[in-house]
Amino acid sequence: MDDLLSALSDYLLQSGFQNDLYYDMPGEQTLDDLRRAIEQALMESDLLDEQTREQLQQMQMDGTLEQLIEQLMERMEQEDYISIDQPHDPSKRSSVGGQVGEAQQQAKFEITDKSLDFLGFKTLRDLLGSLGKSSFGRHDTRDMATGIEASGASRAYEFGDTLNLDITATLSNAIQREGLTMPLNIEYSDLQVHQCEYQSSCATVLMLDCSHSMILYGEDRFTPAKKVAMALSHLIRTQYPGDSLSLILFHDSAEEVPLSQLARVKVGPYYTNTREGLRLAQRILQRQRKDMKQIVMITDGKPSALTLEDGRIYKNAFGLDPLVVSQTLEEVSKCKRAGVLINTFMLASDYGLVQFVQKVTEMCKGKAYFTTPYTLGQYLLMDYMSRKTKTIH
Repeated sequence: MDDLLSALSDYLLQSGFQNDLYYDMPGEQTLDDLRRAIEQALMESDLLDEQTREQLQQMQMDGTLEQLIEQLMERMEQEDYISIDQPHDPSKRSSVGGQVGEAQQQAKFEITDKSLDFLGFKTLRDLLGSLGKSSFGRHDTRDMATGIEASGASRAYEFGDTLNLDITATLSNAIQREGLTMPLNIEYSDLQVHQCEYQSSCATVLMLDCSHSMILYGEDRFTPAKKVAMALSHLIRTQYPGDSLSLILFHDSAEEVPLSQLARVKVGPYYTNTREGLRLAQRILQRQRKDMKQIVMITDGKPSALTLEDGRIYKNAFGLDPLVVSQTLEEVSKCKRAGVLINTFMLASDYGLVQFVQKVTEMCKGKAYFTTPYTLGQYLLMDYMSRKTKTIH
């Protein structure tokens, strides 16, 4: 089941991308779609060896392959990888009386939280495997603190420090002061404590661009971005339990989406309201009590929309609109004053986007990465796990 789910991951996380020429906003996923996806995974992927694939081809010619696929779908439901919504049976009388409407045409299904957790783990494992790493701990900073694990030189004890004594250095100080006598008198000034790296907690808001351009121009940029977000969520939950992660989708406007719904989100509407995403991100971070606060923005387009004071959406996709850019940079300035770091991952390199991101980086002293959908995960996870930002005490 795990291998089959891995082979179906692109289908299960699809974002609306159809082909090089156009996109179609998909509705609910049907069981017929799932049957075709499973058949394609069995016949075309590296899921099975050549001999087994030949047996499947024979089953396909004999007309028995459909039975196998039905059994696999039943197994997926039994193991709680999918939930199936069967169409209403019009032959059954309504319990509340009245007329019964037309039945649904096709049965629907949804992937479960178990599937989402597995897909997040799989993506994280694949990304960390490509980095040559197996496990990671907490965030290191430039600061030192007294704690249980010693990883730096000892220093004189100060009031309030964790009393993690460096016994050897403490006794050495006392002996140098009084000589080797018994009993040895240890004074306050003799105390030495171990130092360890100060490891901070971090509140992160992930701003994910879901505008129209994320699945245009012959490339699906949104599905890989979703996978990276799921991997980051799994990483934080398992390796950084003191951290928090929130998700914002920004397009014509912006909204916070529960991480449990991440795999189900689709692309659209059309424009890029970066300012509204930043405003919402700041409101979320204000509720957090963490040492570090940051916004991670994944986008492929320059700001092209703005929410006006009366609630209307001002849109201009041509060039860098002065009103949109100025209002967006004003929001970036507010992030800077609040001590919020902005790291931007660009999935495109057009002049307008690069120019805007460079300005954001200068203002917030964050980082900017030009990457592709397929290297995005490596850059983002490396940045998250190797952060050396100075902590505010």
